[in-house]
Amino acid sequence: MNTVYTLHSGTSPLLISMPHVGTLIPADLRDGFTERALQAEDTDWFLDRLFSFAADLGASLIVPRYSRYVVDLNRSPDNTPMYPGQNNTELCPTRHFTGEAIYRPGRAPEEAEIQRRVASYWRPYHAALAAQLAQLKTQHGHAVLFDAHSIKGILPWLFEGALPDMNLGTVSGNSCAPALRDGVAALFAAQAGYSHVMDGRFKGGYITRHYGTPGSGVHAVQLEMAWRAYMDETPPYRWHGAKAAAVSPLMRALVQTLLDFRPAA
Repeated sequence: MNTVYTLHSGTSPLLISMPHVGTLIPADLRDGFTERALQAEDTDWFLDRLFSFAADLGASLIVPRYSRYVVDLNRSPDNTPMYPGQNNTELCPTRHFTGEAIYRPGRAPEEAEIQRRVASYWRPYHAALAAQLAQLKTQHGHAVLFDAHSIKGILPWLFEGALPDMNLGTVSGNSCAPALRDGVAALFAAQAGYSHVMDGRFKGGYITRHYGTPGSGVHAVQLEMAWRAYMDETPPYRWHGAKAAAVSPLMRALVQTLLDFRPAA
């Protein structure tokens, strides 16, 4: 069993990545974190549970074990800011999404430690992700990458106001074929239960930007879902059965749309 991630290989062209589901913080790092940070509150809670149905539909799934507080798998390895000019969390985050410090005074990681974490956690995940996409492309002629995320809907340090329930990202149309973007947009436009936006505040993180290369046969779509759509947004963060049941048909329809996509010949 891989200690950094779990990978389920499916039978379709679709790979679902959930890079912020992990909650583990290694024992040798815990002393440097604040007590609050050890709770890993900025986790994309329960997404692996919400999308567990996708394996039965033929999708591949890759899920990390370690918290984004150790190293953020959806950031560039050179630590380039994801959204220049706005508040961002780093490759090895030093602040919560509310802006407070993650580390005790003087304990934030220096460059050598950052690079160690990249080598130990970031690179194995991305090597597996890239290899799976290459395998799917070889088998099916194309691959679709769905990068699944969730976040608290109101975080003034990161964005103004409240996020829509569903925040879809295709890097302004650059990470997938127009037909796939249009199909996803049509799916959300046809429902009235959840507010949504395409390529708004969250246009797609490093994974969507880096791997979404439709010209080479890899099509990527990101979803940043507000926690309120399926769970409690206040601690202790709990799965909300009724909300999850209500949103599941839409998530299943989204996955099916991604599965059904075929690029133009």
